[in-house]
Amino acid sequence: MSVSPSRVTIREVALRAGVSKGAVSLAFNAKPGVSPATRDRIFEAARELGWTPNTRARSLAGIRVDTVGLAICRPARLLGLEPFYMEFISGIESVLSERSCSLLLRLVRDLDEEVGLHRQWWQGRQVGGSILVDFQADDPRTGTLEALGLPVVAVGHPSLTGGLTSVWTDDATAVTEAVRYLAALGHRRIARVGGPSGLGHSLIRAEAFETTMRGLGLESASQVATGFAGEEGARATRSLLLAPERPTAIVYDNDIMAVAGAAVAQELGLKVPGDLSLVAWDDSQLCRLTHPPLSAMSHDVHGFGAEVARTLFAVIDGQAPASHQVPTPTLTPRGSTGPPP
Repeated sequence: MSVSPSRVTIREVALRAGVSKGAVSLAFNAKPGVSPATRDRIFEAARELGWTPNTRARSLAGIRVDTVGLAICRPARLLGLEPFYMEFISGIESVLSERSCSLLLRLVRDLDEEVGLHRQWWQGRQVGGSILVDFQADDPRTGTLEALGLPVVAVGHPSLTGGLTSVWTDDATAVTEAVRYLAALGHRRIARVGGPSGLGHSLIRAEAFETTMRGLGLESASQVATGFAGEEGARATRSLLLAPERPTAIVYDNDIMAVAGAAVAQELGLKVPGDLSLVAWDDSQLCRLTHPPLSAMSHDVHGFGAEVARTLFAVIDGQAPASHQVPTPTLTPRGSTGPPP
């Protein structure tokens, strides 16, 4: 006999899982005293019965939300090297500290693991809401987490994030600015080294790059999709520069790949910017410390993270904030760009 979710109690969950009410309480409060297998059995029983602790009601009543969740699908070593996420998390923390809240950060292997993690956090009353990043086309998180009732903010263009409240940068306009700038310098063979093709923002940038190149009547665009690590950026750059018709300018999807690309150019005896112009995404201290310093797409990543956190708290408080765009990244020309040879 099924039980109506509105009438389910902790007692029914305990009976279904074959444990005591105390064990259910320990599991959902992330307290020691139950084994991982028992905790999984309790969570499964709660899912089958449609029962969750009344955390959302607690949040809407104005009680402090102590923890915000963030899961990132990146290798730990790369995350530690990538200035973007360090700045982004710093911005989030600046808002959390004002509210005496904490960030629960986990690295995951894939989106299925991430969905399970957010479900566990929410049902276990470990978070009051979560921040979702790195959206893909047809991302499985949109419908699943919305149905779960977890308060979230999606970092991505609304075309990728379904009905979730989202905050994003206008990547297409930024790419267009970079290509137009290089074309104005006289470049006709411009290439792009992008992030993984499955990422939504990589797809947006790739389409904008191709459209802008075609609109300017430039030669067929060369784009290489790869990872965000330096060695992957170096490998992609080497393949482009060893081609019969090598590009005279390259736009990179992050600063690490651009720095690696500059090293490859030097290795091949090419001068930057005399023989090759380079533009990096996500302007950082790294871009300013290279020689020559890298031209880059600049935006306030710290402020971006802070705005995402503020928007999440508005969602948690039941204010239903509108999805919105933060200022578009703008090109900061430096010593790595000049006319073609």
